[in-house]
Amino acid sequence: MIQRVGKSTLRFSEGPCVESYASVVGKKEMEGPLGGWFDQCHQDTTLGEETWEKAESRMQKEAVQLALHKGGLQKEEIDCIFAGDLLNQCISSTFGLRELDIPFLGQYGACSTMAQTLAMAGVFVESGAARRAAAVTSSHFCSAERQFRLPLEYGGQRTPTAQWTATASGAVVVGRQAPGGGGKTVRLREASFGRIMDFGVKDAANMGAAMAPAACRTLADYFADTGRRPEDFDLVLTGDLGQVGSSLLRELAEKEGLQLAPVHNDGGLMLYDLERQDVHAGGSGCGCSAAVLCSVVLGQMQAGKLRRVLFVGTGALMSPTSSQQGESIPGVAHLVCLTAGDA
Repeated sequence: MIQRVGKSTLRFSEGPCVESYASVVGKKEMEGPLGGWFDQCHQDTTLGEETWEKAESRMQKEAVQLALHKGGLQKEEIDCIFAGDLLNQCISSTFGLRELDIPFLGQYGACSTMAQTLAMAGVFVESGAARRAAAVTSSHFCSAERQFRLPLEYGGQRTPTAQWTATASGAVVVGRQAPGGGGKTVRLREASFGRIMDFGVKDAANMGAAMAPAACRTLADYFADTGRRPEDFDLVLTGDLGQVGSSLLRELAEKEGLQLAPVHNDGGLMLYDLERQDVHAGGSGCGCSAAVLCSVVLGQMQAGKLRRVLFVGTGALMSPTSSQQGESIPGVAHLVCLTAGDA
C-alpha cells in the first residue's frame, strides 16, 4: 500500500526489497577510493565497441545482467525496467537494453535518474503493478563530453568548478522477496519526487551550483512531510553535487534549520580521489551516484554498517540547445529512503 505523507512524500507500507544490485565502471573509477567495491571494470573506454555511445549501451546492459546473475534471476522474471541516461533520446538505455526483451519505461532526470528509476521501481512493486522491477542508469565521460561540451580532440581547458562525468553504470532489482546470503535486507521505505528549481545559473561547467537548490528543496520538503531530521539517518547521500554544490547545499540547508554536515556525503566526492585524480570539483553523470549506490552504500547496508540512508539524486535539466540559446540551468532532485534490517 502506498500512502501519501504531507505534500511530496510517498510511504511504502510493505517496503519493497532490494533483491540484487550491480555496478560496472571504467578504469578511472576503478582507480578511485571505491575500486574494490565494483562488480566489473573495463580498462578501455570503448569496451571493445566501435563508438563511445555503443560502449555506454553495453555497460548498462552488463550492469542489468550482472544484477540478475547475482540475484539468481532470469530476465523473464522482471516485469518492467526503468532506465535512462544523459544522451539524446536516452539512446544508451534503449540500444543497450533492447535485446533483453523486458517491458521498458524510459526515464530522464539527468544525474537524478538513478533516484527516479529506483523510486518508480518501488512504486510499481509496492502497488502490485510489478512483481519485480529493475532500475538502471549510466553515463560515459567521452559520450557526455561530445554531446554537452567540446570534442575531446579540442583539448579545451576545464574550469575549477567543472566535474568529471563518470564512466559507470548501476542497476538494482526491486521485488518482494528478501534476498538470501545472510546480509541485512534493504528496503525502500519512502520516496519524494522533487520540484524544478532554477536559481539562474547559466554556467554549464558549474552544475553543482545549479543542482544544490533543488537538493535542498527536496530534503526540506521530505523532512517537513515526515517530521524527521538529518540526525535520524546514518547517511544523506546526494549525487552528484561535487565540491561546489555540496558546500552550497549545506549552506542552504542551514538556512532551513537543517544541519546536514555530520551525515552528508556526495557521490561525486566519493567516487574519485580529488587530490590524486584530475577531476577538479568531483564526479558527475547519471552513472556516478548509481555506481556509488550500487556498490559501497548498498554493500554497507547489507553488512549492517549503515541502517538508514537517504539517497538524493540531483539533476541539471539542460541540453546543448538550451545552453547555446543562453537559458539558465534548472535543477531537480528526487529522494528515496532506504533502511536495512529492522531499522
